Amino acid sequence: MREQVGNRQVASSVIKKQKGEFGRILIICIASLLMALNIKTFVRTGGLYPGGATGMTLLILRCAESFLDIALPYSLVNLLLNLVPVYIGFRYIGKKFTLYSCLVIVLNSILVDLIPAYVITYDTLLICIFGGLINGVVISMCLMAGATSGGLDFIAIFLSEKKGVDSWNMVLGANVVILVMAGLLFGWDKALYSIIFQYTSTQTLHLLYKRYQQHTLFIVTDYPEEIYRAIDAITHHGATILDGEGSYEHKAKKVVYSVVSREESKEVVKAIKKIDEQAFVNIIRTEQISGRFYKRPND
Repeated sequence: MREQVGNRQVASSVIKKQKGEFGRILIICIASLLMALNIKTFVRTGGLYPGGATGMTLLILRCAESFLDIALPYSLVNLLLNLVPVYIGFRYIGKKFTLYSCLVIVLNSILVDLIPAYVITYDTLLICIFGGLINGVVISMCLMAGATSGGLDFIAIFLSEKKGVDSWNMVLGANVVILVMAGLLFGWDKALYSIIFQYTSTQTLHLLYKRYQQHTLFIVTDYPEEIYRAIDAITHHGATILDGEGSYEHKAKKVVYSVVSREESKEVVKAIKKIDEQAFVNIIRTEQISGRFYKRPND
């Protein structure tokens, strides 16, 4: 009887895992399609350079066409440019994570060559805003599915893992190099519009994907040990318990101080309220931390 129950549990766990993997692959395929459509509609119509491997690929293609009269396939150039970032992913981030990312890179590259160009609008400012929004959403979808769109995203994750800081704005700064090259070669108007595209994309990503952002929690409570255990169970993060005094009633209070990731903070606050409805919780955005801080590993 016990063996049958154990076998059912194992079978249920396998089915659940397979459904999770199928969901990840489905999200990755949708994201790759949206990314390719975005390139063939907004990006190429506006003559923009999105930054990263995609922007560098488009810049190389335009240089080859303008100066050498050669029409290179997008897939070939994009795959070659992603070789070093993919190596960084395999070496420092996670093999499964990198394999899923390779699926994004390959699918997106092939789809860009296969999908015909389609013009939605010629208004460059609208292209920058809506193209940037779509780009940020697509990258967020990939990251939430445990993958990345390739290029500088690998480097951004590597910096976040090693330095413990939100590095997406660093990527925005690194993309300036591509824009300067594009401006020098083909004029500054498209390069400047590309900054709007990249800024919109980065801020959308910053809003949607919260794993590498941290929140500092100050919790005034009468149940510090229970709250600490809840934080540990949800996030695997520790906490510091401080002595305090309520200035209004002059009663002794405990203050639980902890830092958690932004994506976990809502769940932690819900757990705190279940333990102590009267708990006072102050949530502060954390810019950077130094020291031991648990990071959920990429698979």
